[in-house]
Amino acid sequence: MNLNTLLEDTNLDNSLRSIGQKVLKAERITFDEGVQLFEKGDLGFLGALANHVRERKNGNQTFFNRNFHIEPTNICVFSCKFCSYSRTLKNREEGWELSAEQILQKVKDYDGKPVTEVHIVGGVHPKMDMYYFIDILKQIKAHRPDLHIKGFTAVELDYMFRKAKVSTEEGMKLMHEAGLDSLPGGGAEIFDEDIRNIICADKCSSDVWLKIHETAHNLGMHINATMLYGHIENYTHRIDHMERLRQLQDKTKGFNTFIPLKFRNGDNEMSSTPEVTVIEDLKTYAVSRIYLDNFNHVKAYWPMIGRSTAQLSQAFGVDDLDGTIDDTTKIYSMAGAEDQNPALTTEQLVTLIKESGRQAVERDTLYNVVSLFNE
Repeated sequence: MNLNTLLEDTNLDNSLRSIGQKVLKAERITFDEGVQLFEKGDLGFLGALANHVRERKNGNQTFFNRNFHIEPTNICVFSCKFCSYSRTLKNREEGWELSAEQILQKVKDYDGKPVTEVHIVGGVHPKMDMYYFIDILKQIKAHRPDLHIKGFTAVELDYMFRKAKVSTEEGMKLMHEAGLDSLPGGGAEIFDEDIRNIICADKCSSDVWLKIHETAHNLGMHINATMLYGHIENYTHRIDHMERLRQLQDKTKGFNTFIPLKFRNGDNEMSSTPEVTVIEDLKTYAVSRIYLDNFNHVKAYWPMIGRSTAQLSQAFGVDDLDGTIDDTTKIYSMAGAEDQNPALTTEQLVTLIKESGRQAVERDTLYNVVSLFNE
């Protein structure tokens, strides 16, 4: 339905109509209005608003990139209750620890292939310190200078910096100079400290997460931001999370993309917490697109929510489906992702986008266009 027609519906709640009119005029909505959208907005209304914002910013295009993941280890010193992926030092026989040589070999395995990005993220291993990864970053750049290295969550970086006894500013500068081009934005979870103290009490605080990303922005790094939703948080917590990101983006303009991450309850300490529905997934994408007016992109990780929901999400504010990835990625499958074989060829991903009525655009990490499809 046309957005103007929708807003003229006499049955529409007046507060929602007011929000819709602000969105139509490209005016910023308030914190309370963001909560209202979650609480009162039906799926059709939210989709219409989010799609309006999406098409105003990015037209009919849906982006993806050709990337591959390297997960150095799933051994982790932290114990997040929602995590299905990590293993402790005590049960390390269930985990893996890649050597520097193995990591570099994984990069070499993609020699001659048209990938533009390597994504490096994993557990926080006490022996894999900042200088260990600095050496690896330098080796990757020496071998393939054109490959964009997106790596390490703020949780990983905070541990490295504290162990090396360097400041956030010094640590980020050293990592950036060694070849780290951007950050994936993970580890944000939900910024509300009361919730964090329940689900991930021993990892870095929300203030530390924001400081690390602001420091990266100040170095000229354009990066992502995430939010873990659908567990014990409420709508106010979600909007609070987005509000803190929106404020930092106003200040630095350093975020490329916002990525809502769905909580999956498979094989973790929160297995008794039910997962939210697809409707709640789509609502979260839509409200994110509406609220984060200063973010250019909203991304859905198709392996986590499944290919069908990823297709639907493009009508609810999503304009990016991440990448082709590869079938060695364990973070998604171990968490109970919808897609247990997270790999798509470029042709398959383009078809998935095209079937949604969108134009597929291959991008690099910084959203420079590499190829246009199905024009």
